[in-house]
Amino acid sequence: MVDLKALYHDLIHYEMELWDAVDRRLRAECDLQVTWFEVMRVIARLPGCRVQDIATDLGITVGGVSKVVDRVEAARYCRRRANPDDRRSSIVELTAAGNRLLAKATKVFEAELEVRLGSVVSERSLQQFAVTLGKLRAAGRAMGDGRNPDRQS
Repeated sequence: MVDLKALYHDLIHYEMELWDAVDRRLRAECDLQVTWFEVMRVIARLPGCRVQDIATDLGITVGGVSKVVDRVEAARYCRRRANPDDRRSSIVELTAAGNRLLAKATKVFEAELEVRLGSVVSERSLQQFAVTLGKLRAAGRAMGDGRNPDRQS
């Protein structure tokens, strides 16, 4: 029987260790923090991206995203423009400098993932883990507030 508490502990701590390792490498090689990198990746991936879209994609608050976008914009890596479909929101897009930085940072990010994941675990195991993690995340989203109504408290 798998010790779910130990699995939880290992999963959470590995996520923090991985986040910190990626953050250290991005800061060292690109002068970019991982929080900005994650936001910039979403902006680049979603045409017509709004702050709400970033918040939804990353699972964080609109207020938190707005503050990060403000900082990325102040650094001139992104810009906001009027949303032609909704005057209450803005479209966020990367600047040329933001696109260049994101391209460089993506190479660094991929290299760190290869060191931390690809060189440690077999391709097959990573594929199985990706499928399992996808199922767990989908189940969590289906539960809405995180509570399983079929479970007794």
